[in-house]
Amino acid sequence: MAEEGGQVKKNILTVAGLKKLQDELNDLKVNKRKEISLKIGEAREQGDLSENAEYDAAKDEQRDIEARIEEIEGILKHAEVVDEDEADTTRVNIGCKVRIHDIEYDEDMEFKIVGSMEANSLDGKISNESPVGMALIGATVGDIVEVELPDEVSHYKVLEISKIM
Repeated sequence: MAEEGGQVKKNILTVAGLKKLQDELNDLKVNKRKEISLKIGEAREQGDLSENAEYDAAKDEQRDIEARIEEIEGILKHAEVVDEDEADTTRVNIGCKVRIHDIEYDEDMEFKIVGSMEANSLDGKISNESPVGMALIGATVGDIVEVELPDEVSHYKVLEISKIM
């Protein structure tokens, strides 16, 4: 776990993000472990393990599954859950959906502000720790925020703040 100032960093998750991780953990423990155990058993039955590619692949997959289980358990151990239903929509915060206007490019964009564990730009989810996320946190409708990016400074006007559905 990443530490900040000697303290373990909290993993901020929405309720939906928490459920998704819990479901994945359950699937890994209940289904994937059983599947990989069967694969390893079948590969063992083929004889000489020193030159058995199926066995090696199954053992690699088993290591990956166990590593992911450990990773998810670590995330959940240090999770701080933000309930999207209780999100304050007067200011941008984690658990909010925000519609902004890019002043330079004259276009509207919509983002869901989530913790870094759930960020997925392809799904419109940006981290509260990203440059845009940090600039938007605390802003209200009508505010213009400035975001310093590596090669430019962007300005966004907050048009609407709502709950993530």
